[in-house]
Amino acid sequence: MSVGESRERIRARIWQAIAQSELNLQGVEKKDLDALVDMVTDAALVEVDYEIAETESKDEDASRQYYPDDDSSEDEVVLWQGRPFFSISEHFMITNERVRIIKGLLGKKRQDIELIRIQDIDQTQTLRERSLNVGDITIHSHDRSAPFVILNNVKDPQAVHELLRRAVVDIRKRNKLTFQEEM
Repeated sequence: MSVGESRERIRARIWQAIAQSELNLQGVEKKDLDALVDMVTDAALVEVDYEIAETESKDEDASRQYYPDDDSSEDEVVLWQGRPFFSISEHFMITNERVRIIKGLLGKKRQDIELIRIQDIDQTQTLRERSLNVGDITIHSHDRSAPFVILNNVKDPQAVHELLRRAVVDIRKRNKLTFQEEM
């Protein structure tokens, strides 16, 4: 279920609870009541996401930690790990070599995008996402299997975007690569 769907279900339940309560809200304007319901809905989403993160951290084991594969550099360092807001089946990882996306709850699908192949990084955020401090990061790359990938509902997207941008610049410097744009 998407965040938008979950938000609408929670919002509907709040309205239902208000309708079934014996509260006298006749003196409250509709727009103020709508704003209050939206605020409570967002607070509930943030709390549920927090509980998911807490449960995940308690259940975390060695298999969730990053260990380089045999063919990867021993100098590979995890720069950032996260998951989409309100998700338990998808995880993101940015190292100094690659972006890794892991999907699945029981079975796992892993997708890697080498930083050296990234062409451009974009970030988008709706007004609602700004209130929750989540957003989407779009990665455009030379990777044939994934020419563009979206990291959905990333927490603190500005910081992650900047971290990823700097990691791409750093790996280009380390490998003495320059980027020349065609006019």
